[in-house]
Amino acid sequence: MAGPFGGGDVKQVREQGPNPIIFTQETMARSRARANEAVSAESQDDRYYRLIVDALRVCWDYRPCFGKGRKGGMTLDQFQRIYREDLFYNWMGMDSQLMYAAHKAAGGMTSIYRQIGIGCQRVFYTMLQDCLGLSEAQAAWTYRVPLPNGKSRPLSLDGRIEFADVSDSRNLERLRAWTVDAGRTLLLAGNVRKQIKGVVFEVRQGYKSKDSKRQNADLANASSAYANLYVPVLLLFSTQIDEALAERYTQARWLLLTGTMSGKPTDSTYVFCRDVLGYDLASFFERNSARCKLELETVLAQLLKA
Repeated sequence: MAGPFGGGDVKQVREQGPNPIIFTQETMARSRARANEAVSAESQDDRYYRLIVDALRVCWDYRPCFGKGRKGGMTLDQFQRIYREDLFYNWMGMDSQLMYAAHKAAGGMTSIYRQIGIGCQRVFYTMLQDCLGLSEAQAAWTYRVPLPNGKSRPLSLDGRIEFADVSDSRNLERLRAWTVDAGRTLLLAGNVRKQIKGVVFEVRQGYKSKDSKRQNADLANASSAYANLYVPVLLLFSTQIDEALAERYTQARWLLLTGTMSGKPTDSTYVFCRDVLGYDLASFFERNSARCKLELETVLAQLLKA
């Protein structure tokens, strides 16, 4: 079928010089696809960036409670009134604006780490849906544990991939191959590896806490994951984890992925996202680093003033 330039499906445009620039239907389709990918990538960048920033901005209005359990924390005026009414604190000058700012900064830093972690969880949960075509329900995992009183309570992890929910054969092939490697890394018995039906994820920005209650809950989550034929993965966006903690989790058969740019899909978060999920998460952060830094600086400046 002749195109508007004649000559079947080939389009020619002559520029100055001896060689024509040739445009075929195929090359134009590829150009359109690249343009659409660029728009899609920009939109995806904005969505993922917004998930992180919306979580981080919760810290903007952080106020310390000073052990009073006051909902929403204390303002500077409330803090100074209470501390001035306390004879000892008043004698010591602890009603100072700088004391308030120090409390605000200390608690605010904890809040920043927590909220960045929440942003990471939201980004990864959304990535699973975008990359694998999963629904919100399919990308989530909630299960119930029995209680001594005969009732039960729900517990949840931050993401799930069940092989039966992955419709694209190429994605499924990559996931199954990766799961076989993960099973070998975790030294799972061959008959266990054959029964695995998916993967569940606990996602964090890093793991600095020594909270034994949190650790014990995670170990219980791993047992529940295997009982439901899932491989449990602790996925960190950073490399920040205590060596003793890392050893305890791997001994409990958690697959540990940390925020390295090199390594294998069975030990690096960013290699896993790129090679298995099909999304270059490291490039996303590189592209958006400047505005992430600006947002964090703004929140920190707010926290560091009385």
